[in-house]
Amino acid sequence: MGARLTTPIVGHDVDLFDDYCEHLLVRDAQSQQVIGTYRVLTPAQAKRVGGTYSDTEFDLTRLRTLRPRMVELGRSCVHPEHRHGGVIMALWSALADFMVRNLLDTMIGCASIPMLHNGVVSGDAAASIWQQVRKTHLAAIEYHVLPRLPLPVEHLDGSIAVEPPALIKGYLRLGARVLGAPAWDPDFNTADLPMLMRLADLHPRYRKHFLGA
Repeated sequence: MGARLTTPIVGHDVDLFDDYCEHLLVRDAQSQQVIGTYRVLTPAQAKRVGGTYSDTEFDLTRLRTLRPRMVELGRSCVHPEHRHGGVIMALWSALADFMVRNLLDTMIGCASIPMLHNGVVSGDAAASIWQQVRKTHLAAIEYHVLPRLPLPVEHLDGSIAVEPPALIKGYLRLGARVLGAPAWDPDFNTADLPMLMRLADLHPRYRKHFLGA
């Protein structure tokens, strides 16, 4: 998808955080093929590795009081033939169980928006999505973060009628908040929105499904 990665295994996305994360997999019951993934970096492991992946893209100073019970989610992926909702719901259910069992209450992560839009490499789509979500889903100012390499949204067309990626829409439906303007990730050629989800903010529609309460 346009990523330019230097990794020890050609064709694989590998970084220094992988060995410190819990890796959540969904397999097809018959073939045992992996069809869904997340990686989860716990507070204890984030300390060991020196921070989170999000720290490399954003200044997270304002989240310091949340860190003792905060996990980072990343590398979410569902097989193209299984993107009908069932796999992501299974992943989210397992994540909710993981959070409750480990007495954790906050999830953060970078939600990616491709820079490629209608066959053209441009940040206009990302800028437009940012303009949409900042009006409806922006976190309280005490949780705002700053991108280390900002997407220059002020120089882009933020008025395009474009839908956010399905994963971002799903997070927002659950009750997630956007923590600030997007960063540009040149390695993956994406604009990354910093997002935060607290179990206390889980939408009532999903609370019973994921938390049983």
